[in-house]
Amino acid sequence: MPITRSAKKALRVSHRKRVFNLRRKTSLNNAVKEIKKLVGQKNIKEARAALSRAYKAIDKATKKGVIKKNNASRKKSRLSKLIKKIS
Repeated sequence: MPITRSAKKALRVSHRKRVFNLRRKTSLNNAVKEIKKLVGQKNIKEARAALSRAYKAIDKATKKGVIKKNNASRKKSRLSKLIKKIS
């Protein structure tokens, strides 16, 4: 357990940030899973609509530092490639 006042504050802040980061990461993973499910069902139209939502989630996670820039680029590229493959 933290002893100094600043360490106690740092612990509170890190807990708060963890909640936000987990929320962002969960929404990101859910968006990716949704696209993969739609691609599995061969539902191209809905998959393309979900792609923009996934891009938004990926970009927000990148902006907040939850994932790195190249990781975001790789995820976007793979998702678009996956949709193109079934088109």
